[in-house]
Amino acid sequence: MTELPNETFAVIQTLDGYSGRSEGPVIDDAAEYLETAMLPMPEPTAGQVLIKLRMASVNPSDLHFIKGEYGQPRRQGTAAGFEGCGDVVLAGKGAGALVGKRVSFVCSAAGAWSQYLIADAVMCVPLHPDVSDEDGAAQIVNPLTAVAMVDIAAQNDDALIISAATSQLGKLMIGLARDKGLNSVALVRRAETIEPLLALGATEVLDVTADDFTEQFTKVSRALKPRVFLDAVTDKISEQVFTLMPNNARWVTYGKLSPEPFEMTQMGQFIFMGKVIEGFWLTRWMQQTLPTDLARTAGEVQMRFAKGEWKTDVAVYLPLREVVSGLAAATKRKDGKIMITP
Repeated sequence: MTELPNETFAVIQTLDGYSGRSEGPVIDDAAEYLETAMLPMPEPTAGQVLIKLRMASVNPSDLHFIKGEYGQPRRQGTAAGFEGCGDVVLAGKGAGALVGKRVSFVCSAAGAWSQYLIADAVMCVPLHPDVSDEDGAAQIVNPLTAVAMVDIAAQNDDALIISAATSQLGKLMIGLARDKGLNSVALVRRAETIEPLLALGATEVLDVTADDFTEQFTKVSRALKPRVFLDAVTDKISEQVFTLMPNNARWVTYGKLSPEPFEMTQMGQFIFMGKVIEGFWLTRWMQQTLPTDLARTAGEVQMRFAKGEWKTDVAVYLPLREVVSGLAAATKRKDGKIMITP
């Protein structure tokens, strides 16, 4: 094995804990939260692996996290970033089977934006040779979330509603719903995105900014009776959608793209209509899912990428040394993901 260096270059967090604010996944100046540093080379303990980074993807959760708005506290002096792909170069007890393999990974406590990083072996997925590094670096957070959440609707053959439907994750869920024979209602904020999403397989696409959106959604809801709402925005429009859904509806929120607070206006729906609101966090889902089921789901995801059915659109490649100076501008791009390279 090649001798490892004593240190690793990383983009680290400069603040601890939570900010107490909720401004959404927007960065105006990454230097407010991040800096570059050399860190001691980490050593994997039992059940962990040391990974040499190939590529890391930037998700809204990363931006929430470094701003102190995520469900986990920041830790000053540790590397930022949750997801990526790389080569396993060292393993702790019980994880030796992964050494030498290229894997997708999720760092449950962040750490992906570093030349070398630690991940739990159970949060790593060996990659098929036909899967690119770009797809490997974005293969867990969005694709596994898509499969897991669409399965919620598929359990009862329910129609589903998808917010932020033009996002990478939204498009994945539309395609999955189509393949499973489920009706999907995609919510967008620009009229020009309607036709492309219909072409992807959405049953209905509604512009939430339209003057008659409420009337449109009421008509669609009565016809399709969607009972699962997969929501990344979580704002007053989401609340309006939920109140217009039929009995026994489930509002599954997995993000807060909108910083605005909102009121629950019809609490009686929980009492008399059997409606529920719940959260989805991929890390917990992966930890609680049986290994056989997780392997099956990961295999399904990989084959879609390997066959070219799914592809990760990349807007910007950002070297680690340019993250602090270039992240804010990169987040303004809306035509694909930001990929961080060593």
